[in-house]
Amino acid sequence: MPTSPHRLFLGVSRSVLGRPWRDRLDAAGLGRAESLAQREGTPELLARLLAGRGVEPDQAEAFLAPKLRDLLPDPLSLTGMAAAAARLADAVQRGEAVAIFGDYDVDGACSAALLAGFLTQAGARPRIHIPDRLIEGYGPNTEAIRMLAGEGASLLVTVDCGTTSHEPLAQAGALGLDVVVLDHHQAPEELPSVAALVNPNRQDDLTGLGHLCAAGVVFLTLVATRGELRRRGFWQSRPEPDLLEALDLVALATVADVVPLLGLNRAFVRQGLAILRGRTRPGLAALMDCAGLDGPVQPWHLGFLLGPRINAGGRIGDAALGARLLLTQDEIEARAIAQELNRLNQERQEIERQAVLEATAEAEHALMRSPEQPVLMAASADWHPGIVGLVAARLKERFRRPAFALALNPSGGATGSGRSIQGVDLGRAVRAAVDAGHAVKGGGHAMAAGITLAAGQQQDFHHFIMAHLAEQVAAAEEAEALMIDAALSAGGCTPKLLAEIDRAGPFGSGSPEPVFVLPAHRLIEAQEIGSGGHVRVKLRSGDGASVGGIAFRCAQEPLGRALLAARGEPLHLAATLTLNRWGGQEKAELRVLDMAKPV
Repeated sequence: MPTSPHRLFLGVSRSVLGRPWRDRLDAAGLGRAESLAQREGTPELLARLLAGRGVEPDQAEAFLAPKLRDLLPDPLSLTGMAAAAARLADAVQRGEAVAIFGDYDVDGACSAALLAGFLTQAGARPRIHIPDRLIEGYGPNTEAIRMLAGEGASLLVTVDCGTTSHEPLAQAGALGLDVVVLDHHQAPEELPSVAALVNPNRQDDLTGLGHLCAAGVVFLTLVATRGELRRRGFWQSRPEPDLLEALDLVALATVADVVPLLGLNRAFVRQGLAILRGRTRPGLAALMDCAGLDGPVQPWHLGFLLGPRINAGGRIGDAALGARLLLTQDEIEARAIAQELNRLNQERQEIERQAVLEATAEAEHALMRSPEQPVLMAASADWHPGIVGLVAARLKERFRRPAFALALNPSGGATGSGRSIQGVDLGRAVRAAVDAGHAVKGGGHAMAAGITLAAGQQQDFHHFIMAHLAEQVAAAEEAEALMIDAALSAGGCTPKLLAEIDRAGPFGSGSPEPVFVLPAHRLIEAQEIGSGGHVRVKLRSGDGASVGGIAFRCAQEPLGRALLAARGEPLHLAATLTLNRWGGQEKAELRVLDMAKPV
């Protein structure tokens, strides 16, 4: 076996979770860090963080302060964009009724609200339709299209869906609707016949922008449309919409859809966070209040506090609530919708908790029979279709391999979602399964995918996916290690340090949140808290300084049991850092990821 160029961190070859800990910086990375610190004068820890994310010394200034104007591509470089912008500009000039068909997740809601907000400002008449997950399922459907055509729409724009919807979009054309598709999901070679289809993942698009979420694609489309209307002289009689004000929605969708926070996406999130912190959108301000979000908005707030609440409507309630919340300018309506989404999210959490317990037991039983299976699958007729993606995510986290969760229907078929691990492209595998006849429909992107199975397809689909992904999963497991950015002491975990770390953010998919190790600290407190099985800890260093933290959802898992059993002992603790605000004071706190016993 070749040795890894990343050296073991503190000599930990097997942690409590069975992983080696490795320094994120290999030899080349150490060279970059040294150059950043010495030649550019970058603080040592920040230099390590930048070097660990591939930033070269001459790129540091631009990376630390990404500017949208420097990173924004010419939107017309995307295949199909010129036609899309021209058709949308026509709709604006004619004051057409425009039907917007969105997905029922955060990206779909943000995309629909982005487009509808622009069209309204420009004088068109948009109407949003978000499908009911249980009744209509994912993507455009013939019944909804007939309804929208009957209401007088002359243009149908699908956002975050539509790339594979041949039959429904053909029906839209037959009903006299022009169709524009704005999407980002994996695309087959054969595309629907529409007026324009903009998707950086279509096979004839060479822009390299496949990492954008749908809201990012919509934003570029609005830039192109605004420019087309400017060329036609449309804005001479009315003010141009300020698209920068809509970056709060692009940032929210980018983080919630877990697309890589690199390049343009990073700029979207950095500048979108500044808009979010101004609380200018009534719906998001109300949702922040319901979520108990105080202090400046951070990227993780989008993924863990705001996103799940917007998703709750599409999962178990009214799928249109999210888009309505994002568009309303009425503070009273905003509060009412936010409160309803918050209630639905609490209901969703309880439904999810029970389903995760059942799915985990099923997965453990399957692994007892076949420990080496590369992809897990759990299914139940009792699970709500709206929470299967969350169940799959929990299985993936628990067993560290790709996982699917299926909601079985009375006819014997199923709808389900899959979640993947780094280095395993789930969306492409699901498309291959559809093409091979092992699923009715499905698609997605590398880290997440959705599927629809007919009666009798479940076992064939599982076998196909396992065979298709076996090599990728084996390679990912071979490379699996907890990558460590640096060692810290309890006394060094301060708000000032967090401010320094944040300069290298935002962190997320493709730009991992920094992981630190507190070496040989004594665990002076460890106790289970809350109904979610969290473990609260407190550590003390040799100089007497202490820091607290929490390990989420792990009390009955190997990490939680190890922490509870190690009270009073010295240990190496791996964690990320977060800022805790309470009673007007700020302090740094750990989010515990792993532990190991000092050798």
